Amino acid sequence: MSGLLELREVAFSYLDQPVIEQVSASFYAGELAAIAGPNGAGKSTLLGVCAGLREPYRGSCLYRGTEVRQWKRREFARQVAFVPQTLKMEFAFTAGQVVLMGRAPYGDGLFESAEDLEAARQAMRMTDALEFWNRDFRTLSGGERQRVILAGALAQSPSVLLLDEPTTFLDLKHQLSIYSLLAELSRKGLLVITVTHDLNLAAAFADRVLVLRGGRAEAMGPVKEVLTGQLIARVFEVPCAIQSDGGDSWWIRYER
Repeated sequence: MSGLLELREVAFSYLDQPVIEQVSASFYAGELAAIAGPNGAGKSTLLGVCAGLREPYRGSCLYRGTEVRQWKRREFARQVAFVPQTLKMEFAFTAGQVVLMGRAPYGDGLFESAEDLEAARQAMRMTDALEFWNRDFRTLSGGERQRVILAGALAQSPSVLLLDEPTTFLDLKHQLSIYSLLAELSRKGLLVITVTHDLNLAAAFADRVLVLRGGRAEAMGPVKEVLTGQLIARVFEVPCAIQSDGGDSWWIRYER
């Protein structure tokens, strides 16, 4: 079965330096997929290719069977949303205005519609950020900004949500709430792909994981099958043990 998003021998280089080499993977509607790997493995670059933000890549990156670079940008932006690690704002936009920027692919005039405003407010409720509606985005903490940026992506009403380390600046409460939200969205049919360094978050919430090392796909499959102690030690060079409560819950214990 073809995936909603398909990577076929994708490769990408910066100034003739290979960053991704021959990566193939399929991602499906209704799943939460994690991309993991050490620093420099090519995770963010691969996500950028999926988002149509990295050119020129070699191989194929297909969304709904059509090459990403062949999609009309406005239509692609309505269906695929991207959440970066950080977003810099030089001007005094409120958090609400930042979220409303996510409605740009739907706009046909100078002013937001009632539908745009409701979509933005609902997205901020989902990310526990509505209280920041009138706050200057630049005054928010890193974690607060990240929740606002995620709300902007959700306001797009996408079919695919791509996130580059979405919990980097979040406290523990909001790390868990954001991943719980992402898991809920995937169960409702959204394809969610998230880059993460936290293997235990992947273990707790992801359906499948793609592990990269040195720009190549080391493994991809169901999380429990891929994130073994042997693979983690080999790829991340950290000894660990897999712990279980005897049921479905399990986690990774890192050893000194």
